[in-house]
Amino acid sequence: MRRREFITLLGSAVAAWPIAVRAQQSAMPVIGFLRSTPLDTSLSLVAAFRQGLKESGFDEGQNVAVEYRYADNQIDRLPGLVDELVRRPVNVIVANVLAAVAAKNATTTVPILFVTGSDPVKDGLVASLNRPGANVTGVSFVSGALGSKRLEILRQLAPNAKTVAMLVQLDADESVLEQRQVQAAARATGQQLIVFDVNNTADIESAFATMATRGVGALYVGTGPFTTSHREQLAALAAQNAIPAMYPLRQFVAVGGLMSYGASISDAYRQVGNYAARILKGERPADLPVIQATKFDFVLNLKVAKALGLTVPERVLSLADEVIE
Repeated sequence: MRRREFITLLGSAVAAWPIAVRAQQSAMPVIGFLRSTPLDTSLSLVAAFRQGLKESGFDEGQNVAVEYRYADNQIDRLPGLVDELVRRPVNVIVANVLAAVAAKNATTTVPILFVTGSDPVKDGLVASLNRPGANVTGVSFVSGALGSKRLEILRQLAPNAKTVAMLVQLDADESVLEQRQVQAAARATGQQLIVFDVNNTADIESAFATMATRGVGALYVGTGPFTTSHREQLAALAAQNAIPAMYPLRQFVAVGGLMSYGASISDAYRQVGNYAARILKGERPADLPVIQATKFDFVLNLKVAKALGLTVPERVLSLADEVIE
């Protein structure tokens, strides 16, 4: 081959490489990962989601791309973020409950996978758990239904607490039902329950100030994206005010909370990663029943208990699935 012909062929091949790379990238499926909360509160959930994908044969950056969007607790931003993902376009959207509702309102064609602690049927996400129908399914850990059990454990660690405070954002039916359940449980044991509906950091600070004046002896933190995304502030204020507190998820205990009882939200995101992979392989959301979480953990932070001057009964210690020393 002549030198000039060789250079021409080599130049053509080099010019074609970027085109081939772009074609490969455009062929890669894309997942939209959308949450109503800030990014920094979701890192462990992202890791669990990636694990679920990997278990099912998808490795981010290798054979699947993920577009991340966070509304930073500004719910009115969700429709715009959904629109970005739909126009991208993505092959499937993974979302927490508030983001999933916004996505469902925006598209009937893009598959949507939710992870929620509320009832997805009551929230209007699916027709039924076994037969979701349409383009939506996911994982439900129905955390709010555990209210009476959480209050029972809290009472064992703070048996002298006559007045209990409950912090919750009453923005969903599940939150209202949780509040009613806890209120009934408190009434049955002769405890007074003071409910604080919190919607911003100022509400949280005001609630703790009121607790101090009302002689609150224990705190129950309700479920929901808002309380979870403010877990560091809640744990810090509970410690500063020396109030024993029960939280819905392990993530609260990891940042200094006393204890939690609830479903493993990380495991829920791992499971939704499995579902995302199945959809990318061709299955339809309508054919995938809603997964109901079965893994529930009681996590206790003994270091915090000691700082609060609490004596942990042996029966409570024996219940713990994880003890943080």
